[in-house]
Amino acid sequence: MKLARAVHLDDSDLNVYFSPARTGEWCLSGGFEFSDWTEADLTGKARQAFANGWLGLETFGRVTFVAVTPIEEAELKVLTDRLARHFVDLYGAPSLEAARSVAAEELAYMADLCAEHDENTLIAVQRDLTEGGVRESFRTIAAPAAELDLVAMHGDME
Repeated sequence: MKLARAVHLDDSDLNVYFSPARTGEWCLSGGFEFSDWTEADLTGKARQAFANGWLGLETFGRVTFVAVTPIEEAELKVLTDRLARHFVDLYGAPSLEAARSVAAEELAYMADLCAEHDENTLIAVQRDLTEGGVRESFRTIAAPAAELDLVAMHGDME
């Protein structure tokens, strides 16, 4: 099974989101956060989070790009529990049990999105607010094959 982790291609996420996700944390779309938003909510950094932000499942911060990565079943269970707790704590879900099934659905949606892509494929999200609600679209950037020497530093770090 595959899911996606936050990646930062530069430092811009530190400036455009109120709370940026941490590099490497597991992410999902997180569009549910915007389900009751209106045009009046779409200003400044909140607009950027709405328009292009993936939701990190550790910090619950936002990131612009995610990379498709394999995930172990045990990790998925931890994420499901963490997201369920978030639904209880932040959104008032009546119980962890009730929230767990919704969390599992959100993660399954993300896994389905990632399933068709090769590992390390970058994905960006774009959201629009329509009369029917939030519409999400996704674009992918395939990671080119690169030799390790092109991306890794060798030698003594001192």
